[in-house]
Amino acid sequence: MKYKVHRIEVKKDNIQEKLEQFINKLDGEVIAILPNVTQYFMMYGAKINFLLIVEKTK
Repeated sequence: MKYKVHRIEVKKDNIQEKLEQFINKLDGEVIAILPNVTQYFMMYGAKINFLLIVEKTK
């Protein structure tokens, strides 16, 4: 088994659209989706910068 890790840059208003488009283009099986989260000060919350998608290929 081989694995590929893909990185998708996202913003809060287009995460779902970009992820859906990317997953539909994959040939292999999606194993995991890992968000990279940057935490801001306690009052401001957090931001997702990009997603890592782990794909199992044949």
